Amino acid sequence: MNNHRIMVIDDENIVGKMLRAILEQDGYMVELFLSASPALTRLKEERFDVVITDLKMKGLDGLEILHTVKEEYPQTKVIMITAYANLNIAMDALREKADDFFPKPVRIKDIKSSIERLLK
Repeated sequence: MNNHRIMVIDDENIVGKMLRAILEQDGYMVELFLSASPALTRLKEERFDVVITDLKMKGLDGLEILHTVKEEYPQTKVIMITAYANLNIAMDALREKADDFFPKPVRIKDIKSSIERLLK
C-alpha cells in the first residue's frame, strides 16, 4: 500500500471513475473532481503528489489548473489528458510545464508508468 495522493479532474464522469478505480487498485489514494473550481479549493487543503487533469472543460480549463498547480504547488506533478490532442495543444501544455501529456482515449498502462516515473 503506497500513500501517494492523486487528484483526477475530468468533466467526463466515466473517464474519471475509470481512472480512480484503476489507480485505487494500485494502492493510490485518489480524489475525483468533475470541474476545476472544487479541485483547486481542495488543493489548498491537502497536498497531492500528482494531478491528472483533462484539458478542455467548462469553466476553468486544464491549462489554468496546470498554471495554478505549478505556481502554488511546484512539487506536485501534472499529467494532462485530452480528446483534442494536436501538436500545438501538446506544446502549450509542455511549455506551461506539464509533466506528461496523453491523448484520449488514454492507455491505462501509459498513465500508470507515467505516474510511477514521476513519483520516483
